[in-house]
Amino acid sequence: MPHPPSQAVHCINPDCPRPYPQTWGNNFCQSCGTPLRLKNRYIPLQGLGTGGFAAIYTVWDAETQTERVLKLLLETSPKALKLFEQEAWVLAILRHPGVPRVEPDGYFHVQTQNLGGGDGNATGRRLPCLVMEKIHGKTLEEILEDHPQGCPQEWVFSWLSQAVQILEELHRCQIIHRDIKPSNLMLRDPESPQVLLSKGLGGLQLVTIDFGGVKQMGGVEPMGKDSASSTRLISPGYSPPEQIVGGGVVPATDFYALGRTCIHLLTGKYPAEIEDPMTGELRWRHIVSVSPAFANLLDDMVRSNIQQRPASAADVRSRLQDIYAKSKGKIALAPVSQAIVEFGRQVVVATAQKTASLTVLVFGAIAQLVVASLDTGWEMVLGGVGGSAGAIGGLVLAYASPIGPEFASFLNEGLHQLIPYMSFNVGPEVLLFAFAGWGTAIGLTDAGSFRQQKQYWLSGLMGAQGYLLASLCWMEATAFSGVQGIILGAFAIATLTIGMGLRSHQLAHALVVAACSTGMFLFLNALSIFPGSFLGILDLSSGYPFGWLQIGSSIAFFGLLGSAIGLCLGVSHYLVVPLLRWLGWK
Repeated sequence: MPHPPSQAVHCINPDCPRPYPQTWGNNFCQSCGTPLRLKNRYIPLQGLGTGGFAAIYTVWDAETQTERVLKLLLETSPKALKLFEQEAWVLAILRHPGVPRVEPDGYFHVQTQNLGGGDGNATGRRLPCLVMEKIHGKTLEEILEDHPQGCPQEWVFSWLSQAVQILEELHRCQIIHRDIKPSNLMLRDPESPQVLLSKGLGGLQLVTIDFGGVKQMGGVEPMGKDSASSTRLISPGYSPPEQIVGGGVVPATDFYALGRTCIHLLTGKYPAEIEDPMTGELRWRHIVSVSPAFANLLDDMVRSNIQQRPASAADVRSRLQDIYAKSKGKIALAPVSQAIVEFGRQVVVATAQKTASLTVLVFGAIAQLVVASLDTGWEMVLGGVGGSAGAIGGLVLAYASPIGPEFASFLNEGLHQLIPYMSFNVGPEVLLFAFAGWGTAIGLTDAGSFRQQKQYWLSGLMGAQGYLLASLCWMEATAFSGVQGIILGAFAIATLTIGMGLRSHQLAHALVVAACSTGMFLFLNALSIFPGSFLGILDLSSGYPFGWLQIGSSIAFFGLLGSAIGLCLGVSHYLVVPLLRWLGWK
């Protein structure tokens, strides 16, 4: 009569201070008082590990004198208990050699004890237990570890045929497994070494394990989502799209996971590694040479569109039988030439997809560049026109009408009353600056290239007062320097920019435009492309302008300044501000 492999016993109480080893023959744990003979039949021998919400033990069945597996639920939530009871129910009703067998009384509860508390009172909890057949063998995940380059197609074909028969039984009982993957498929060890030598791994019996995530068909809400009581179950690389988003599951859900499992077994490549990022389809035929009909079946099983997959296990089984019959009992490999053609086809498809993506990206960038150029160009045109028109109006009022001298006199008296200890000698040219700033701001605002709010009165006021204030400070500086002039010019441009009604990042726009515009004129001046002597009208100590050259130079200066501000606004809007947003400055 067989004997247990070990005389030591393991206490299953997760709170036991010393669960192992316990003495064989004791009915209760010496440390916590928990029963060691479960249902007066099962004796825990050793722990096999913990996974998910459960702990796994090898137990000795004293009635049948065989080893079995005990699955012990550790999680106390109602959801975990419901899933555990569901697994017990499914395994109890299934009678298939590819499913671990559970006796009708294999599900029960054990009341644990805890006599180690300081108060001497017994405390514990009620643990759900499930005893099932122990499968001796390796999972397909472990087989893959021994065959990292992939398994022979004859093996995979046999495993697929057996898995489909198991799923056919499950689906007949209105049950979807939902978690088919290499680690949940096992091969029974052969009864004798001769079986393995004659049939190989492909001839061993396949067993499906881990039924904790099964779901009954039809347990879905009208909208197609899992009911509130359903638990989302996802195995990355194997779960189909409808399962990932929480949609209803059907037999084709299991076929998708099984197809990806078989492709993983054939290629040795984890499915996510060979998945096309654009279509979600697997690109695998160039990796391994298999029967074309077999490859077509696997490709159909892993379609992203659930309607394009086989509808039932009978459909898959029928196609497998046709493949086997046409190959006359031996699955034929694809010819080398066909493998090369398939590889070339996939390369062409992948290249076309990458080329299309690159083309869209390039044309998108070109279109954005064209839009930015047109917007900036239009802003430069109206900014230049506005600056020149404002300068013309300022020149006429300042030097060709009595308004200029009267305004200068009024301004001098007002400033003297405001600051009595200073004397001022402001000339009519302040009107030139004020009107040039007003015209520039109106022109830039009217262009509307950067979605600014068209508040003409505000932008015109800010432009005029910015230019006017800069000119007053410039003229009244006792020790004028180039650095001071740069600061005053930048201040005027920044003031004008703030008043333009830009929708966001106003301060950033103002700083960028002021810095770029002044920097641009300094660069041109340094290269003698736009020498300072050309701006004779702006030498305010010279008094009234003489000649058309000086008048033209002032108009050209303010026109160019308006265009420069428009150009710098484009740089700020299309380059600097997007960069700031990317860096997190919203």
